[in-house]
Amino acid sequence: MDTTPISGLDELEKHVDDLVQDPSIPLDAKLFDDVELQLTESNTPAVIVRFLPKLTAILKQYTEDPTVLASLAIKLLRPVSFTQVLSLASEESLVQALDSPAPAANLLAMTVIHKAAVSSADVAILSTMTSVVVSFIRRWLAAPQVEVGQKGGIVLGDLLDVDCELPMPPVPGRTATHTELVLRKSPGQGKLWRRLFTDRAIYTLLVALCAGRHADTSANVHQLSLAQGRVLRILPRLAALNLRAVSQSGIMATTAVSVTNGYGESDRSIPKPKQGEGLLQFAALRMVDKSDALMHLSLVDFFEAFVSLMRVTEYSVHKVEVVRALLCEAIEDDLVLKEALLSLPERIVPEEADDLRRWLQEVMPRETNRVPLR
Repeated sequence: MDTTPISGLDELEKHVDDLVQDPSIPLDAKLFDDVELQLTESNTPAVIVRFLPKLTAILKQYTEDPTVLASLAIKLLRPVSFTQVLSLASEESLVQALDSPAPAANLLAMTVIHKAAVSSADVAILSTMTSVVVSFIRRWLAAPQVEVGQKGGIVLGDLLDVDCELPMPPVPGRTATHTELVLRKSPGQGKLWRRLFTDRAIYTLLVALCAGRHADTSANVHQLSLAQGRVLRILPRLAALNLRAVSQSGIMATTAVSVTNGYGESDRSIPKPKQGEGLLQFAALRMVDKSDALMHLSLVDFFEAFVSLMRVTEYSVHKVEVVRALLCEAIEDDLVLKEALLSLPERIVPEEADDLRRWLQEVMPRETNRVPLR
């Protein structure tokens, strides 16, 4: 352990003690920064006990920008486990941080939640914290700050990866494999998957945020686009983990979906979901207004990532059927998407191009598939 004294540590502790007693006093940002810069992997554990409980107490009642406090807390949290953090930060305090307008507070809460991705047992604990899960989904999709949205997507993807209860797939060959794309070393418990995709309240919240039918996105076209883009970016990874979970659902099957124009003035009518469709079909086929050029490009990017990733996951008849049905409907009236997919083999590394061409020949509609093998 590093025994080198940390300059300014005693002064910072006194300042922190003062803030605990009165969070309204001016915060000495330089003192915080000077100490944080000296923290290393070896000397941090000795500082955790002295500071983390006090920082948690301050953050619960701090009304100014918490960036400096949150930065030090995140540094101190690195070696602390999810269950250890829960002894310091209650479910209520996590919700408070997620609901805060300050991005630093959001990122701190997401850092704590991310710690659950260490084990499926921790993810199972998180899945029971309904208010935290709801606030996390809202903040991930409704945060105006790009960094909060990016962090939320990484956290959710890692959590669902570790929680995935499907067995690890076999290694199919020399190309990038599903095994190389996952974090888990053994099957998870699937509790967070079920919470997100079979809990009616949470699933409908997720869809409503992306459809402009929630207060956080209905009045702001930019925020609606951010929410849709965030879902499109994470879906290829989730489909690679558990295609059936994201492509099948009984929750929204009988519900007609309409998406506002972002200002709540009128609705864009879109086809009613087919029986049993899941989040994958909603996001890929019904969610995006293609007259929005930037969102259309995001949709094309999604399909390119989705098709490419589906190629390297374990082969199954079900996978081929899902991908083929999705592409058949998606490219029917979208020439830009069709041409992008057909030209995709020309835009990837040469050693994978022929495999991708063969995969596209299998899943693209026969009448539009002109992917020559070389």
